[in-house]
Amino acid sequence: MPLNSTRGAGSAKGFGFTSGSAPIDVDYLVIAGGASGGAGQEGGGGGGAGGYRTSFPGGTKITLKAGSSTPITVGGGGAAIPSGSPTRTQGNPGTNSIFSTITSTGGGGGGAWNTLGGLPGGSGGGNSSPSPTGFGLGNSPPTSPSQGNNGGVGDLVGSFMGGGGGAGEAGDTDGNSYGGDGAASSITGSSVTRAGGGGAYQSGPGGDGGGGQGAASGGAGTPGTINTGSGGGSSGSPGQASGGGGSGIVIIRAPGLSGPRISVSPGTNTKTTSPAPDGAATILTFTVNGNLTVS
Repeated sequence: MPLNSTRGAGSAKGFGFTSGSAPIDVDYLVIAGGASGGAGQEGGGGGGAGGYRTSFPGGTKITLKAGSSTPITVGGGGAAIPSGSPTRTQGNPGTNSIFSTITSTGGGGGGAWNTLGGLPGGSGGGNSSPSPTGFGLGNSPPTSPSQGNNGGVGDLVGSFMGGGGGAGEAGDTDGNSYGGDGAASSITGSSVTRAGGGGAYQSGPGGDGGGGQGAASGGAGTPGTINTGSGGGSSGSPGQASGGGGSGIVIIRAPGLSGPRISVSPGTNTKTTSPAPDGAATILTFTVNGNLTVS
């Protein structure tokens, strides 16, 4: 006759199981690379921010199995349009960031004056054509929740082009050439805003969170801040450079007691503990491609 045990999970160790064999549920923030601003005869549109996807707080976590090694891809920012380029050149898109089943899409390049609108992406590039529908679509391809916002339209007359979309809002929502603001996250234990859209011609400021500033006449756009996924600012007059997009970032938040079981590589990426008063989590930050290993 079999013996029916009444022992609970607390006795599992006596049957050969240890905490080291348990899976770990983690939160994530995955931001793709931002796009560069556009260039044109009379300036261009701002670059869109990279896609912004997160589970923190309150979203669906990712489960990492014991003995697993998960590759992490950190998207690069779109290359700046160099000085001396053709008079109408759309900005270069950013590239995707990937963690497990989560892919954030690179930002859409800014438009080129009078001819080419912004490109679609995680957040879209700002418009720089006469068409009121020439802004780049954000959240493309679509995710739920949304990974980004549309680029701005601008005034389409020549004074102000459309700012790039940011993770928190669309480009130039107030009718100027501003980049859209990024979004704040406290996944590390401290609130940080990232993924701002790039500003457009004339002198449009980048969105909060690292967006580059658009140029004035005769000037060059400034780049998006590295490892924020922010868009770059547009160029000024013909022959000037636009700002490149900021590279992305991937941040993983694991329960504090699981920290000794987790390692990251290469050494450029880091493992830290969230600061007080949060203090109960292990923070894994990837600024370059690498691997997350669970023992």
